[in-house]
Formats: sequence, C-alpha cells, structure tokens
Amino acid sequence: MAKTTIKVTQTGSPIGRHKTQRATLVGMGLNKMHRTVELVDTPSTRGMIRKVNHLVQVEEAK
Repeated sequence: MAKTTIKVTQTGSPIGRHKTQRATLVGMGLNKMHRTVELVDTPSTRGMIRKVNHLVQVEEAK
C-alpha cells in the first residue's frame, strides 16, 4: 500500500507571526520562502498545514 504524499510550498513570510506558527513551518521542513517539501499525507500533517494555511500552498504530489 503506497502512502500518498502532498507538496507543500511556503508562500508567506513568518516575520511578525506567532512563534508557534514559525515552529510549525520549521517542523514541516520549511524555513525560507518558496521552498517546497513532500510530506506524507497524515492527519497530523494536515493539522500542521491548517495552522499555517495562510503561509503555505498545498498540492497533491504526482
């Protein structure tokens, strides 16, 4: 059974945001603008994305 993955790209700056939002970005492997990472699509990953949805763009990996 193959695990589905999603591509997450940071589109917003964490400057002036709460420390928890910055920590969430770092936890996902994002720390600079326009960086993209592929993450396994799990409920915990979706929760992290929901917390910083105004700073990231999400698409399904192919």
